[in-house]
Amino acid sequence: MRQYQDAKRQHPDALLFFRMGDFYEVFYEDAVVAARALELTLTSRSKDAAGTGIPMCGVPFHAADGYVTRLIRQGFSVAICDQVEDPKTAKGLVKREVTRVVTPGTLTDAAYLDARAPALLAAILPPARGGTTWGVAWAELSTGEFAATEFDGPDAAALLREELGVLAPRELLLPSEADIEPLRTDGTPLPAITRRDGWQFGLDAAQRALTEQLQTSGLTGFGLDGHPCAIGAAGALVQYLRDTQKADLTHVRSVAYRETRDGLIIDATTLRHLEVLASTEGDRQVSLLGVLDETVTAMGARLLRAWLTKPLVALDAIRDRLDAVEDLAFRAVERGQIRETLRQVYDVQRLVARAALGTAGPRDLVALARSLDAVPGLRDGLAGLQAPLLAQLSAALDDLPALRGRIAATLADEPPMLARDGDVIRDGADPEIDRLRSLSRSGKSDISAMEEAERQRTGIASLKIRFNRVFGYYIEVSKSNLHAVPADYIRKQTIAGGERFITPGLKAFEEQVLHADEHLITLELALFESLRKEVAAHATALQATATALATLDVLAAFADVAARRNYSKPHLHEGDDLSVVEGRHPVVETMTREAFVPNDLSLDGTTQQLLVITGPNMGGKSTYLRQTALLCLMAQAGSFVPARQAKLPVVDRIYARVGAADNIARGQSTFMVEMQETASILNTATSRSLVVLDEIGRGTSTFDGLSIAWAVAEHLATNPKARPKTLFATHYHELTDLADALPGVANAHLLVREWQDQIVFLRKVVPGRSDRSYGIQVARLAGLPGSVIRRAREILSGLEQDELARGGRPTIAGAATREGPQQQLGLFQAPPDDRLRDRLREIDVNALTPLQALTLLAELKDEAEA
Repeated sequence: MRQYQDAKRQHPDALLFFRMGDFYEVFYEDAVVAARALELTLTSRSKDAAGTGIPMCGVPFHAADGYVTRLIRQGFSVAICDQVEDPKTAKGLVKREVTRVVTPGTLTDAAYLDARAPALLAAILPPARGGTTWGVAWAELSTGEFAATEFDGPDAAALLREELGVLAPRELLLPSEADIEPLRTDGTPLPAITRRDGWQFGLDAAQRALTEQLQTSGLTGFGLDGHPCAIGAAGALVQYLRDTQKADLTHVRSVAYRETRDGLIIDATTLRHLEVLASTEGDRQVSLLGVLDETVTAMGARLLRAWLTKPLVALDAIRDRLDAVEDLAFRAVERGQIRETLRQVYDVQRLVARAALGTAGPRDLVALARSLDAVPGLRDGLAGLQAPLLAQLSAALDDLPALRGRIAATLADEPPMLARDGDVIRDGADPEIDRLRSLSRSGKSDISAMEEAERQRTGIASLKIRFNRVFGYYIEVSKSNLHAVPADYIRKQTIAGGERFITPGLKAFEEQVLHADEHLITLELALFESLRKEVAAHATALQATATALATLDVLAAFADVAARRNYSKPHLHEGDDLSVVEGRHPVVETMTREAFVPNDLSLDGTTQQLLVITGPNMGGKSTYLRQTALLCLMAQAGSFVPARQAKLPVVDRIYARVGAADNIARGQSTFMVEMQETASILNTATSRSLVVLDEIGRGTSTFDGLSIAWAVAEHLATNPKARPKTLFATHYHELTDLADALPGVANAHLLVREWQDQIVFLRKVVPGRSDRSYGIQVARLAGLPGSVIRRAREILSGLEQDELARGGRPTIAGAATREGPQQQLGLFQAPPDDRLRDRLREIDVNALTPLQALTLLAELKDEAEA
């Protein structure tokens, strides 16, 4: 118990699993917590100093991983305290030490991780007093990915929250004194928080930890010079990994500094609204990721997710990916061969990580060797392709022939999961193992021969030679045959049906066989451990090959999707023109049974910078908005797009505000969330951004909502600092007047046809403004009772007559108009008499010529009759 208490003092915040024989035991308060969380029986053992029983529960050591994972998923951390010396050779109490600490951000067991999603740990260094710079670093222990960045300025905290929303880490490391309130995002709970001593985030300690881990004299080669906050976060993260894993982390030998401008920025809100990673109901299959994920390896699936959440902005890099996809798309035979070969590849990234952490089993190393066996075939398949990126990938694929040959020559073809189970090493790999194995195997036949000989000698036909862990080998004789037992038999145990005996010869045989078995397991474990360390020593080369394999998998998946679904290669450029011919929504067209109606789009920075889109609910406005954003996202990720033709500018950021959301837990209404998201767009968008907005202002009163929607659209169209390309869908038909008032604003609407009091949604976007909202017809389609529909029509008729009685065409103050009257009636309308009076007051009668007077009189007459 002193051993237990010493280990617990070192890890007070973790549940301590203490190895005792074949079980991990948990004591004291930890036992109460673990028993409740794991639904175990809580018992007690010898009394403590106070005379009360010590609470205790336990789990079998061979099944501990499952129990540990259950605790991790509930937010606990678990310290594993193992026996670090052989109980058979130990003098006195067996020595025990904590060999690793498992936390939400350091779980690496493949059986309990999502193979197609990352499992990240992040460290955050808040600004120093008076400063504005945040440092953040993140790593995936299961693959070795490691990166860091900084956020500076008045919006730094908001940018950091956006980054955390996209990364979705499972655990956050913070200095012990840090305030977590600036990290809270609306609607998304924070992951598990782990506090670390503040000095570990200090520049000196962090630099020392990083240079030791990366095995370099400085950090210049990683782009970290001049970024002390990023260094602080990265150093603290590395130190935490070393403290918890008690290993060299040979697979973590590089860190990347990420600039914000390195990728297309898509915040978590936009990812959610566009349904990039999952639908609004949380279904991964009904999302852009679900539609595009035709990857055949787990590494490729994770990389595809990363590409979709952080597309490129460098035009040359985008074109390289698109050229590679084009090459693969038009070479169906080669593509098929490459994808079939990739199916033989296991998760090399996580296999290497487990080898580096010392947790890889025999089957892991065999899987690694088989993955490397596929590499020569992939290089052959790439040989005939021309795209520069594919040539680079071919050169980066290293099958490490010496290492895979060593694995193949050492390990059995079908080894057990655990090395301690034996029969791990291939016959012929080691002479001493072969000798001991032969002795062990012959022991079974020797026992059979000895058993037959004793039956002949004693005349006892039912005599049996058996084995158990307590007595070893023994001879069992039934009661009815005890009179025939020879004098050299030594009685060992009486049982219900007879007696058990040993002989000097049987004891000598037992010592020989058991010694051979024990020595055989020891030698096999030593040889396997040597092989595992050799794999870990090649971690850097293996990771480079794994990255190339994952990249090839994603490119081939893009090509396969493009070929099967009639996608086209987009033309990316540095200009402003955004032109799409017959564009389609990649998810909707895949999931719907109806024929998808494609639509065109044209935006630019001058003549058509903001498009006001009107039309009824269910007409297809939201689909049109989302598909435009998704086409840009897909193109900059390197994918072909669902369109007959697409000419797209490289955008720096995509914003989407589509659909309703609220945050009841934080007391925020749908309208408040909508305004916060809209404020973020207006404050951070640039002229190179793409903005899609749907139904801004609908969460409040009609007058307030229309006023806000008008002001937002006007700001996006006239702000001299930033005029992003914008799609603005609305039910406020008054906003169509913006096209008359402002240059760069145009109207479009969704076509609808009426037939026998029915409406038909044509899903076609055409220029111009719509004349009606068709809300009552849509309500009838939704199933509202007929009495409600009839009453709604009566009320609508009354409202329209009342509005007509007040007369005139609807306008908004300050809006110029070029078109004639429309059916949709306005809200901010002055009586015609007031307008005529104002006009007359402005006329200088003495200055008019007769011709001007006649012209003016005609205009006033037309205006009065309008």
